[in-house]
Amino acid sequence: MKALHEAGEQLLSEFYGLSEEELCWRATPEDLSLKETVAHLRDAQELALAQLHAIFERKRRLPHWDIDLLPAERDYQSEEAYDLLRSCEHLRTEVSYFFWGLDSGDWDLEGEHPFRGRITVGQIAKELADHDLGHLWQVRQLKARLENAGLSQSRPDPDGRAGRRARRSDR
Repeated sequence: MKALHEAGEQLLSEFYGLSEEELCWRATPEDLSLKETVAHLRDAQELALAQLHAIFERKRRLPHWDIDLLPAERDYQSEEAYDLLRSCEHLRTEVSYFFWGLDSGDWDLEGEHPFRGRITVGQIAKELADHDLGHLWQVRQLKARLENAGLSQSRPDPDGRAGRRARRSDR
């Protein structure tokens, strides 16, 4: 749980204070922008939460959708950055509360994934943490490329609180 929480907080804090231009910039046409990455992270939280609920509702099969395809199918670039970040934070908080409320035996509860077979609540938590860590590296690399391209206009955090820099006035 600690790894999931810390990786997620670090990851989300990378997006705050960036301009719309920075969030929408792509290093190559095939790469995701930072904004699309936030939406992808939100999609991952949404899927994990749906799977966790399915496990605890004793549903036979876990829901599944390919979150890697969604950025190509949806127009995340036109969504409001503030709304994306708030939505991602909200889902992350729901997932965290879900995990914090578990008893020790709950981590071994299973659901049937349509492609992977049985997966446990503990596996979902570990995979979310690994997913966040992978994207943390990716986001930092993209921000470095953005800076190297001379496009970075990042502003310092005025209140010193990572993960809370976005303001509706930044729209």
